[in-house]
Amino acid sequence: MHTHIEENRSHPRLADLLGAYHLANQEEKGAAVTTVAELPAAYRREVEDPAVAFSADTVLLAVPAGVREPAGCVVLKAPHEGRAPEIKRLWVAPGARRKGLAKRLMAEALRRAEASGAPAVRLTVWSWREEPLALYRALGFETVPSWDERPDLLCLERPLDVVERLSPDAVRAHAPTGLAALLVDAVEGGASVGFLAPLETAEATAWWLRVAEETARGVRDVWVARTAGGSLAGVVTLVRTGTANGRHRGEIARLLVHRSARGRGLGSRLLATAEAHAAATGLGLLVLDTQTDSPAERLYRGAGWTAAGTIPDFAADPAGVLRATTLYYKRLG
Repeated sequence: MHTHIEENRSHPRLADLLGAYHLANQEEKGAAVTTVAELPAAYRREVEDPAVAFSADTVLLAVPAGVREPAGCVVLKAPHEGRAPEIKRLWVAPGARRKGLAKRLMAEALRRAEASGAPAVRLTVWSWREEPLALYRALGFETVPSWDERPDLLCLERPLDVVERLSPDAVRAHAPTGLAALLVDAVEGGASVGFLAPLETAEATAWWLRVAEETARGVRDVWVARTAGGSLAGVVTLVRTGTANGRHRGEIARLLVHRSARGRGLGSRLLATAEAHAAATGLGLLVLDTQTDSPAERLYRGAGWTAAGTIPDFAADPAGVLRATTLYYKRLG
């Protein structure tokens, strides 16, 4: 089981979470009050009727594994007057902290912002809130000129990555540069992706050129995550089964995120994009394999994949050491 993220601005628990957020925030600002009724009017309205206060916005709730009620929330404010969407009201109940809820909420908020086509997302945070600030920095947010001049309030912004499908010609064009670099980086980082270290750029390029031919034949689809600066930060491919009795299934292969771009939810976005395309094009079952006990297993389990079994000594890692592999599947639709 894993943390469930749901969108619901009308959940009965939301008012309690927002109330706790605002009461704690007022105390941190040196303006402590003891009840929601004593909050400034704008904050009080949010607590009293979140569905109305955030009617144009996306409200996300985090429900921890094994728990029925949400224990965290975040609001993604809709773009207004040409401004970037803004993340606000990130809160996790004290008893549910240190379980990754805040990170999951932020990852989903960023995914929603990216899916909207926004070029960037922004937020504000008090300078003394060291833990949330560290999370935002880790997610790629940087301090920008202030749009809110309150003392000690930092304004942060992060350019958003774009996930796009590559044509065969685009795969060929990126093969010697961005795509090869992703594969080389994965092998250097110890990922078991079919190659031994050191992997030369020429060998990585040749592999991607073969993928381009598969893409042209309709055997494989390729998606990349492109940063705001245009560089490739991640890739995933979907391979279709060629046999007559296996046309209902596909395989997720080469899900790679550059080490410099990890922690931003790109792996989840790439995987979700490939899954959605597979379902939309008639596939009902997906499979994949990954090195046992690798970080990728957490991603797949969190995305609802089921482990089917483990094979010992299945493949050598980049250093040549035989490692076990775990097979996963996911039903679509």
